[in-house]
Amino acid sequence: MSYLIKPKNYNPLLDLKQTELGIKQIKEFFQLNLSSELRLRRVTAPLFVLKGMGINDDLNGIERPVSFPIKDLGDAQAEVVHSLAKWKRLTLADYCIEPGYGIYTDMNAIRSDEELGNLHSLYVDQWDWERVITNEDRNVNFLKEIVNRIYAAMIRTEYMVYEMYPQIKPCLPQKLHFIHSEELRQLYPDLEPKCREHAICKKYGAVFIIGIGCKLSDGKKHDGRAPDYDDYTTKGLNDLPGLNGDLLLWDDVLQRSIELSSMGIRVDKEALQRQLKEENEEKRLELYFHKRLMNDTLPLSIGGGIGQSRLCMFYLRKAHIGEIQASIWPEDMRKECEELEIHLI
Repeated sequence: MSYLIKPKNYNPLLDLKQTELGIKQIKEFFQLNLSSELRLRRVTAPLFVLKGMGINDDLNGIERPVSFPIKDLGDAQAEVVHSLAKWKRLTLADYCIEPGYGIYTDMNAIRSDEELGNLHSLYVDQWDWERVITNEDRNVNFLKEIVNRIYAAMIRTEYMVYEMYPQIKPCLPQKLHFIHSEELRQLYPDLEPKCREHAICKKYGAVFIIGIGCKLSDGKKHDGRAPDYDDYTTKGLNDLPGLNGDLLLWDDVLQRSIELSSMGIRVDKEALQRQLKEENEEKRLELYFHKRLMNDTLPLSIGGGIGQSRLCMFYLRKAHIGEIQASIWPEDMRKECEELEIHLI
């Protein structure tokens, strides 16, 4: 079901022209800083991939990819990507990228099963990035170092926006708070996972939650992850499982946390087998991507995605992602947004 968060007394700080200019400047500035911080080169990415090769991202395992037949390939099915988590690792191998360097790309996707609202659209645009690492890098301290580099680029971008539009005051804390999803559960045992995120983000402003996808002590997961890209079972922070996580910020307009990035150290052979077994998905080992990983023809890597529209939405103090990107929305939502001075593109 679609949803609409209605902020009280919402008043856009920028008009349509200022917003479009801000989007352009943020995207150009941030990706330059991201590529510099992580030593990434830009590559061209696909909008769709062939079905049945294990390359498309399965997200939580229940989302249906948009698919279509290809006439010149005997009606073989192609799928519009959900993200490029696995494709990027194949590309690192194809480009022979050395440890310490990586790639980034503009990822455009369609997620037809999204519940549409202020933070969720059918159209997904993000910077997808991936970097080659060594076996010695597969630890939580290295993960935190990379996350802090990304956050440093976010801090610089916020200041650039303030220089452009002085009415938008910087609000990000200088230091990012790290916490494991199990520690977060113990901190707020009576709250559901999303409510825990809101509580911790309101307290610290910017938080990275480690161990997304691993089972917590109550037998549940904080949130789902596909078992074949992020490593969420290898021990990390405070001897708890997980070398991955989500980066969240407190959004003062919506009065809630928003997820800006999902990322992590990727599975090696052992973690892949372990996680597929846990999810009863061992049949995936017969797919192209998984065979490449098991045959040692893919590098060890760390990677993730950073939402472009959400980042712009946060920096420009917008109440709805539809103020940043053109998409399709329920007609009643459009009418309500118009009454609330939320101008959907």
